[in-house]
Amino acid sequence: MNKKPADAAKAALEKALKPLTAPLARGRAAEPAVPGKPGLQVSPLAVPFPRIPPIGGVEMAAARAGFYKHDRPDMVVFRFARGTTCAGVFTRHKVGSAPVDWCKRHLSAEGGGSDVRALLVNAGCANAFTGKAGADAARRTASEVAKRFGCRQRDVMLASTGVIGVLLDDKKIAARLHEVESTLDAGRDPGDQWTEAGRAIMTTDTFPKGSYAECRIEGVKVRIAGIAKGSGMIAPDMATMLAFIVTDAAIAPPVLQALLGVHVRTTFNSVTVDGDTSTNDTCLLFATGASGAPRIGRVGDRRLKDFSAALDKVMLDLAHQLVRDGEGATKFVKVTVDGAASPASARKLAKSIADSPLVKTAIAGEDANWGRVVMAVGKTDEPVDRDRLAIRFGPHVAAIDGAPSPSYDEARMSAYMKRPEIDITVDVASGRASATVWTCDLTKRYVEINGDYRS
Repeated sequence: MNKKPADAAKAALEKALKPLTAPLARGRAAEPAVPGKPGLQVSPLAVPFPRIPPIGGVEMAAARAGFYKHDRPDMVVFRFARGTTCAGVFTRHKVGSAPVDWCKRHLSAEGGGSDVRALLVNAGCANAFTGKAGADAARRTASEVAKRFGCRQRDVMLASTGVIGVLLDDKKIAARLHEVESTLDAGRDPGDQWTEAGRAIMTTDTFPKGSYAECRIEGVKVRIAGIAKGSGMIAPDMATMLAFIVTDAAIAPPVLQALLGVHVRTTFNSVTVDGDTSTNDTCLLFATGASGAPRIGRVGDRRLKDFSAALDKVMLDLAHQLVRDGEGATKFVKVTVDGAASPASARKLAKSIADSPLVKTAIAGEDANWGRVVMAVGKTDEPVDRDRLAIRFGPHVAAIDGAPSPSYDEARMSAYMKRPEIDITVDVASGRASATVWTCDLTKRYVEINGDYRS
């Protein structure tokens, strides 16, 4: 019997898609399942969580408040020594969450960020688009933490991640604070604390993200450590992205804020998974002063040079891990634009390439379709010299002087596209500015994860 037309069309479509989906399925099948997340497998691009030594002036503990149906930690509390300074950078999304509003208000107030004593983070509920009720829940949460730690509400920072439009049940958090406080005093291995904290803030993430670096300020060793979460809704404009970084250096709040602002542009603001910015983006930097290094109170202080470089290293490492854990990602992609008219132009062009669904799906299918890169460049309103445009995939030249390269080799290019890490470089021949953005491919798994996000 002949197949019905609809069945025949479906069979033809599945046959056409098989070369694209087969390598993705093979890549996922070998990966282990994510603990506490039934059916979710660890990204093939995952990196191990680093060993983080003790950082003076900070303790942390995770617990389960019950924002998720399955058994997993979903809240973490950091306790800081007196005099800990803090700086923050937040989403510019027009519908910011209650925790974002809370932190912005208190850090920008007179004397804000000069004595921050705690940070509470919850996963599973964003507390965004929840109106006055959400703001009240955030205030009550800060109040409960402040009572436990003997500090002011304003000295408690908050962050949330999860489903938008769901009011935070702060009673769930309050019920666990005693347990968390007793765990803080238990003298556990700091390395385990950092790993547990990284896991507790995950949503659709498939692995915890951490980074560590050391430097010296006037000969005194200073440590910097951080954790981050994010997998989808990642196009920070500082996405459901959270990052928390702690150092034992002694640095004044205005200096911390300046450093964070400088480095966020080339790290968290230079990655994209899907082009979507979240209501809850938060990056907080804390300095406990416990190292004994001299206090830095001026932005232009030369003693900051090594610290600034180490901070950038931690932030860039965390930003890269967000991309490596992009929902359904199988490729880590570096996009560099050279020869742009200005740094802003270079950045816009690089983002256009990195955010293009057509570019990202071609990479997922391991298809060296560099014509899609041409499309992504040309659709912007940035200056581009069409007749001098050049495109490279890794060492392989695809186009030069505005035309296909005479040395183009399809076989070599196809072999390169099978790599887990891919570099795309475009010279638009309109100036001398450059910019780099990191992204990932866009696979069928991304649709599956987001289609099932609330179920």
